[in-house]
Amino acid sequence: QVLLVESGGGLVQAGGSLRLSCAASGRTASSYAMGWFRQAPGKEREFVAAISWSGTNTYYTDSVKGRFTIYRDNRRTTVHLQMDWLRPEDTAVYYCAGDPRGSGYPPSAFTSWGQGTQVTVSS
Repeated sequence: QVLLVESGGGLVQAGGSLRLSCAASGRTASSYAMGWFRQAPGKEREFVAAISWSGTNTYYTDSVKGRFTIYRDNRRTTVHLQMDWLRPEDTAVYYCAGDPRGSGYPPSAFTSWGQGTQVTVSS
């Protein structure tokens, strides 16, 4: 198992930027693929982005391609989601997630979850 703790949410105007971070702890944390999901009020949780355990492969949902970047640190235990050109429709609770298989795909492979962090984008 891995413990995931998110940070970095907040309120930003449309067109602005935020960076989310997720620290993973546990004996095998560095071997996990990590990802971000989000859930807006009244909607189902959706996949946003993921990165394989090595950092070699990244995946994005279409609506964030070109605006969001996922990357992980050299120790592979912290993952960041750089969010640029934010839109009001990006408003949601963002959850960090871990995939013990290490690949980061498909989204159903993620089995560990953080507590979530709120991102609000005002128009």
